[in-house]
Amino acid sequence: MHILSRSHAWPVLGAAQVRQLEPALQALSPTSLMQSAGLACARLALAVAPHARRIWVAAGPGNNGGDGLEAALHLHQWGKEVVVSLLSSDGPGREDAQAALQRAQQAGVHIQSGVPTEWLAQLDAQELCIDALLGIGASRPLSADLQACVKAMQKGKAPVLAIDVPTGLNPQSGQWLGDDSGDAMAVHADHTLSLIAVQAGLLMGHGRDASGQIWLEDLGYRHSQHSVPPLAWLNQPYTSAPKPHASHKGSHGDVAVIGGEGMASNGMGMGGAAVLAATAALHAGAGRVILSLLSGQASDSAPPDVMQREFMQLELEKLHVVCGCGGGTAVQALLPEVLKRSRCLVLDADGLNAVAQGSALQDALRQRAAHPAPQATVITPHPLEAARLLGCNTAQVQNDRLKAAQELTERFQCSVVLKGSGTVIAAPGQTPRINITGNGRLAIGGTGDVLAGLVGARMAQGLSSFDAACAAVAQHGQVADTWPQGEALNASRLAHRLA
Repeated sequence: MHILSRSHAWPVLGAAQVRQLEPALQALSPTSLMQSAGLACARLALAVAPHARRIWVAAGPGNNGGDGLEAALHLHQWGKEVVVSLLSSDGPGREDAQAALQRAQQAGVHIQSGVPTEWLAQLDAQELCIDALLGIGASRPLSADLQACVKAMQKGKAPVLAIDVPTGLNPQSGQWLGDDSGDAMAVHADHTLSLIAVQAGLLMGHGRDASGQIWLEDLGYRHSQHSVPPLAWLNQPYTSAPKPHASHKGSHGDVAVIGGEGMASNGMGMGGAAVLAATAALHAGAGRVILSLLSGQASDSAPPDVMQREFMQLELEKLHVVCGCGGGTAVQALLPEVLKRSRCLVLDADGLNAVAQGSALQDALRQRAAHPAPQATVITPHPLEAARLLGCNTAQVQNDRLKAAQELTERFQCSVVLKGSGTVIAAPGQTPRINITGNGRLAIGGTGDVLAGLVGARMAQGLSSFDAACAAVAQHGQVADTWPQGEALNASRLAHRLA
C-alpha cells in the first residue's frame, strides 16, 4: 500500500478498465479480491486511527459494501467495537459480497439496517467511520438512506476513511453526483483508499477537497504486466536543470508575447496580462523576451530586461509566440498572421475566444499541424473557453475533463492544457496527464497569463509542446504549493518566483 505520491508516475483507470482487470488479478490471488481489499482497508484503518475503539462502517449494496464488510470482520476480530449499517435488506448483490456478509455475521459483527444515531454520538475524534457506500461505478444522485449516512458522517467528530471514492463524488469527473448547485450532499473524507488504481475524479474538480489523503492498494496490478492502457497518468514534478556554462542568450530561445489591448478599444486597458506573461517567460529562463502590446504603446510596467516592439517588427517564423493574454477584440485582426507564421505558438485567453468565433481561424489552427515546417502549438483554455471551442457548455466540460481535453486535441491537432482543479494536459498520440500540484491560491486573475508565458519559455528552451506544457503546469502548481504562509500570492509575485 502506498500514499499517492506526486513523484511517481501513477496510472489512472476508469471503472470499465478496473472491471476488465479484475479476472486477471483474481487469477493471481489465492484469496478473493474483495477479501484482499477488505484486509487492506482494515489495516489502513488501524494506521490512520490507531487509538480508535469504535468504528462505524456504512456499507452499500454493491462491491464497495462487500469491501466494507470484509474490513469490519477483521476489525471486529482485532478487538474493535464495530457497527455496520448495511443499506440493503437483502444484503449485497454479488456472490462474493454475499459471502462477505455471511462471514461477518458468523463472526458476530453487529450489523443493522439504519444509522446508529445514539451510538454515533459517542464517537470522538480518535474513532473512525468507514465509507463503503458507493464505489467506482457511482453515477446517480444519492437516495434517502445514502443521504442519511452521509449526513451522519458530516455531522460526526470521527474522521472518515472512504473506500474507492467518497460517497457523493462522481469518480470519473470529480463533480458532485446529481445537482452541482448549493451545498453538496457528499462525504468529505480524511483518507481515501483507492483499489487497483486511482480514479480520475479523486484528482480533479471537487475530488481534490473531498478525498483527503489518497492511498493506493494495487491488489497486484502492474501497468507493465497488463495490457489495459490507462486513461491518463499523473503529471510528473518539474525539476530544473542548470544552464550549461557554454551557452548564451540565443541558446535558450526567444519568446514574443502578443496581447494587451489598449484602453481606447473598449475603455479597459489589459496590458498587464501581457506584461505578466512576458515577466513569467523572463524569469523562467527564456533567452530573450519581446513584448508586443496591441495598444501600440510601450509599457512602463514591463521589466527593463524585456524588449518591446510593434507587431509588424516581429519575425514570427523565428519566435516562440505567446498570444492572446489580455488581447480583447484587437487580437482578432492579427490572429491569421500569428497562426500562419509563428514557429511555435501558445494560444491563450482572448486568442482562444477569437478562434471559437470564427471557422476560418479554427481551420488555420488545425492547419498548423500539417505545415511543411514543424509548427508546435499549445492552447491553454479554462473550462469556459474550452466549452466555447467545443460548442458546448461548461458543465459538459467539467463532467468529463479528460474527454473534453482529448476532443480539443483531436479537433485542433495540438497540445491542450485544460486548466482547473486537476489540470489535464493532452496531445495527439499521447496519453493525457492529470496534474495534482497547485491549490486554490491560484484562483485569482493573472495566474493563467503567467502559465502561458511559462509554457512559452519551456518551448523556447527546446521541449516539445506536450513536454513543455507538462513541465510548466507542474512547476506553476509547485510554486503555489511551496508559497510562504502569511504571504499573499498574486500573479506578479508568482511570475517572479519562477526559475
